[in-house]
Amino acid sequence: MYQVTIKQALLSLIIFSGLILSGNLSAYSGPHEVEEEVEKGPNNGRMLHQEDFSIELSIYETGVPPEFRVWARQAGEIISPEKVDLKIRLTRLGDVIDNINFKAENDYLTGDKVIYEPHSFLVTVMATFNGKNYQWEYENFEGRTLITDKVAQTMGIKTEVAGPAVIQQTLEVYGRLQWPPGAQRDIRARFNGEVKATHFNLGDRVEKGQNLFTIESNESLQPYTVKSPIDGIVTQHFIHSGELSTGQTLAVITQTETLIAELAVFPKDWEKIKPNAPVQIFVNGVSESQSSIISHSLPQLRSDQAKIYRVKIDNSKSQFHQGAFVIATIEVDTFEVPLAVKRSGLQAFRD
Repeated sequence: MYQVTIKQALLSLIIFSGLILSGNLSAYSGPHEVEEEVEKGPNNGRMLHQEDFSIELSIYETGVPPEFRVWARQAGEIISPEKVDLKIRLTRLGDVIDNINFKAENDYLTGDKVIYEPHSFLVTVMATFNGKNYQWEYENFEGRTLITDKVAQTMGIKTEVAGPAVIQQTLEVYGRLQWPPGAQRDIRARFNGEVKATHFNLGDRVEKGQNLFTIESNESLQPYTVKSPIDGIVTQHFIHSGELSTGQTLAVITQTETLIAELAVFPKDWEKIKPNAPVQIFVNGVSESQSSIISHSLPQLRSDQAKIYRVKIDNSKSQFHQGAFVIATIEVDTFEVPLAVKRSGLQAFRD
């Protein structure tokens, strides 16, 4: 079974509500446990009795970090704190043990450790007075609930062991996808003449050597063909059958297998970026990110003083488009830590 806070359980219910609503799950409400009636003392602390000896245990946090304060009594009368030897053991989730010793202060005993959040633990109290030992144990469980293995599996709740890890420090920047140099070819006719036929449509994928146009030369009045110099896609088309070719660009063929992410980095961050630094590219409108490295930077600055770093992007599946905006995280440093917890596993508690 999993033992977690109520806030964690509610968060999980929100996250996995789609799963719950789509199934045929139903809630079962069993008998309610009767909450224990806790006796309070004059200082609003918990009273613990054994024979004619009693203590009042309170977590005090007005103007100081949370600490235990304990008042001891015999037959209802306050006992000088110097006469009582007191120890408390707190057992937290994960079998974490906090051992707390006490010293006399004014008319009470005060603990030597801060009672850090969450205040959720099994409390074991051990006291010695007039040569006699006393012991109490009670549950001070704050915001806990039990989730069975079956419910955890249905809701997708998982646990992992936290341990050493290599942490990457990243810099977030913005940019746009562009065609790499040489990716586009302007198609022109060698001899001026009338376009007799066009052998493609805008957006078609063509192969190197494929016929694009048939043109009748003005000089020889003989037809000849204009062929594609590369494999690619027809991304622009400027002339059609019956029109005259007079040296202008007839069409544009683009190789789309590779794109360049041009990332803008401002002066304060230039020295952080190392050659071949790993980069994660997040393209607007595409769910999966793309991994790459810094290829090079341009020598000139933009008008806003940003330096452009260029990153090659694999576009063999044609999932990205020239002109798309991107967000990139550039790895600027790595370091090892003895204990790391995934960000998804962190939960804020009060402050």
